[in-house]
Amino acid sequence: MSMNGERRNTLAGDGGRAVAGTLQAAGQTDRARHSERAGAMLKRSLPKSYLILVLLAIMVIGNFVSPDFMTVRNAGNVVDFSSIVALLAVGQFYVILTGGIDLSVGSVLALSTVVSALLLRSGMGAVPASLLTLAACSLVGLSNGLLVVWLRIPPFIATLAMMSMIQGLSYIIQSTSLIEIDNDAFLTMFSDGHVLGIADPVLIFVVVTLIASLASRYTVFGRRLYAIGGNREAARLSGLPVGRDLLVTYSVSGLLAGLAGLLAAAELSQGSSLIGRGDELNAIAAVVVGGASLFGGKGDPLSAVVGVFILAIIVNIMNLVGISSEPQLVIKGAVIIAAVFLSSAGGVERLAGAAARLRGRPGSGELPAPTREPSAG
Repeated sequence: MSMNGERRNTLAGDGGRAVAGTLQAAGQTDRARHSERAGAMLKRSLPKSYLILVLLAIMVIGNFVSPDFMTVRNAGNVVDFSSIVALLAVGQFYVILTGGIDLSVGSVLALSTVVSALLLRSGMGAVPASLLTLAACSLVGLSNGLLVVWLRIPPFIATLAMMSMIQGLSYIIQSTSLIEIDNDAFLTMFSDGHVLGIADPVLIFVVVTLIASLASRYTVFGRRLYAIGGNREAARLSGLPVGRDLLVTYSVSGLLAGLAGLLAAAELSQGSSLIGRGDELNAIAAVVVGGASLFGGKGDPLSAVVGVFILAIIVNIMNLVGISSEPQLVIKGAVIIAAVFLSSAGGVERLAGAAARLRGRPGSGELPAPTREPSAG
């Protein structure tokens, strides 16, 4: 073979190795890009890291102040209570995300217990009774949305009026007496059953929370809700179906309140118009503690559920150490005020600004930042 032929073969071999190296590098870059994208998606789906730290710190304090805190029985009580409020908080989060509020969810929970108990007592099966109850509660949520969207009533007033109406309706349907539930299929479905060793109420709220978290971040509907909460008028001018999305949001809130009512009815084995009193405030407080802004456009469902557990564990610790109900209300209110200040009132920015001003004072070891003089022109 001639020298020119050998040179051509050598160059061809070098070129092939170069192409192979380029393709390999491109493949590694693509894999790194996909891995980075997956990591970013996971990070956005997880609750805020500071909430996890706060939750862990509270658990350490609870273990320190009471030997009964870390027992299996106490943990089960906290999770059982939190599973019901967590469903309310997830629905409440969607409403708050749009800049609204739903004060009727506690009353809808009570209505759910009464309606399901009545249907079961009439001889209806557990599944159709549950589905009809959820449909009725979704209809209440839809009515809230119609008041807000069509009649343009502020969400606070609309849902406050609905709360009163549903409370009265639940009491009328109940006929002043508790309605016992003895349907074994219903009790097993929403209270006594287990899947892979996990209690059904826990499994239900975990699945609902995960679906809500993924839907809020990775669906067009979820992204529209963030846009509506950020600036409703801009979202409307951009052509987004603001009214339709609000109707769906309030319907989802009613649906999840109804599901929470089914869990409460199965846990207590009865339907009562008194169940759920004050749970709407617990749900709102949990969403705010979870970092959502009452002005809308901020937060995520997982953080709201972490907020539920933070409040539930605080109350549980106070019960274990024997603090009476009145001081508990004071402490709980202080926690809510602090959470609202940090999440909705710009507390973090204001504290950071105050710290920066303190660091910039003369004598503190740093010189204040130079100010720019206005020009003569």
